[in-house]
Amino acid sequence: MFKRILIANRGEIARRIIRSCKRMNVETVAVYSDADARAAFVREADRAVLIGPAAASDSYLRGDRIIAAALETGAEAIHPGYGFLSENAEFAEACEDAGLVFIGPRPDAIRAMALKGAAKALMTVAGVPVTPGYHGDDQNAEHLAAEAARIGYPVLIKAVAGGGGKGMRRVDRAEDFADALISAQREGLNAFSDPKVLIEKYIEVPRHIEIQLFADEHGSVVHLFERDCSLQRRHQKVIEEAPAPGLPEAMRRAMGEAAVKAAQAIKYRGAGTVEFIVDVSKGIEGAPFYFMEMNTRLQVEHPVTEEITGLDLVEWQLRVAAGELLPRTQAELAITGHAIEARLYAEDPQNDFLPAIGTLERLDFPAAARIESAVEAGDTVSPFYDPMIAKIVVHGKDRKQALDRMREALIETKLRGLATNLSFLRRVVSDAAFAAAEIDTGFIARHQDRLLLPWPDSEIMPSAADPTSPWNDITGWRLNLPPQVPLNLKSEAGEAAVVSGDIKAPMPGKLIDVFVSVGEAVEKGQKLLIMGAMKIEHTMKAPMAGVVRAVHAAAGDQVADKALLVEIE
Repeated sequence: MFKRILIANRGEIARRIIRSCKRMNVETVAVYSDADARAAFVREADRAVLIGPAAASDSYLRGDRIIAAALETGAEAIHPGYGFLSENAEFAEACEDAGLVFIGPRPDAIRAMALKGAAKALMTVAGVPVTPGYHGDDQNAEHLAAEAARIGYPVLIKAVAGGGGKGMRRVDRAEDFADALISAQREGLNAFSDPKVLIEKYIEVPRHIEIQLFADEHGSVVHLFERDCSLQRRHQKVIEEAPAPGLPEAMRRAMGEAAVKAAQAIKYRGAGTVEFIVDVSKGIEGAPFYFMEMNTRLQVEHPVTEEITGLDLVEWQLRVAAGELLPRTQAELAITGHAIEARLYAEDPQNDFLPAIGTLERLDFPAAARIESAVEAGDTVSPFYDPMIAKIVVHGKDRKQALDRMREALIETKLRGLATNLSFLRRVVSDAAFAAAEIDTGFIARHQDRLLLPWPDSEIMPSAADPTSPWNDITGWRLNLPPQVPLNLKSEAGEAAVVSGDIKAPMPGKLIDVFVSVGEAVEKGQKLLIMGAMKIEHTMKAPMAGVVRAVHAAAGDQVADKALLVEIE
């Protein structure tokens, strides 16, 4: 076993790896940016090395600096965590070239699954079912539009190198295809340095079920059962559970066998996840399932698998990377109970789940739940990294008990200082349809009217003293003056009640494109500009018909939170 490893990641990911390493008596080296100098993971590691400024491109994505830090501190191996460089084949190769063990799959396996189109072609040969679609190399816009028409709307445009919902667009009509394609290509280029896309049939009532697998250097491959990740917003997961509610045993076996085939086809090593889409339009019994992608790393949601198997998957990663056999055979693995994970984010569900920034004035978690978190009370959620505050994980003897424990855990979670999705999470796990496992990826959109109702608890409200708080913009009574009505509020009649045509930045970020100029007439709902921040691309539209009175920023500009961008008269 290794004596010392370097962790090429940050936040709750680094803390999770450090915890397993301490139990295994493996020393850890953390790397950190200027923005993370006071972070908990930096204190908890045995050693820590500063590798650059706050921007990830200047620090956590600088493989050369990370490798230099590993060599300088005498680390024998590098654990990439999940995210950043974890699925970067060039970084894995550079580690090996420097004499360091990369705690993950071989570079060729990463490459085999990195491009979704090529991966699906490989899976077809391996006998793994794939979603109907176009996975070819011809990226001409007219050709892609023709393929979308052949497949039949609705379709899904996906960046071939994508993940986490980035570079993904649903298109329901042919007339919307061109704009969605440009947006997906741009997001793919910005996030993954690759604008190529594939087109797939959009499964209208899907469940997202994934299989955790492990393989060692000696040819053994096992699956550790499934996770249901169907509750999503912006194509990103919010609540995950294991095992998948109501999954027939025959389907569990078939999906597990398909995942093992996928790993064997690329001679895989280490932890991986094979993601499937299940068409439940006619129910779960006998439903068809299709390969979506394989993530060649440990997943964010791996704690629910650990809870139902009693295993430490980070320990398994280290043992496999050190050349050991898998600790258990398939016959020795079993499901015990049910686990649920809820992702607590700094985001505003009332504003299309846009990320939020600010200081956590209070943050208290329940003692009975498993908490995976990067932050503590007094910490600031910055615009530089993912806005996740914590993963709250519970386990029960069955789904009902796990769900009861999750409700209690979320109610006992107290925070104050910035907008979060805590109220939303409480509503979800208290919802009768969720309790009845009537779930698919459209669950949140279908029930959002009731899920977005505020929870009556002052401890989840942002501080009124926080200048970035959306609570400062809420309509309210003022002595001798009419209330101010923000653009996104509606009257009793259901129409937007607008008193201002000022378009302001919802968060700090970069303007990707501006589509209007001074003097131009615009219609209500017309696209005005696109802004990128905190891993997402946000399109801002005209709240009313009018004339553009002023444009205060141009494409490429970095803008501050609430900066005035466009005025409409």
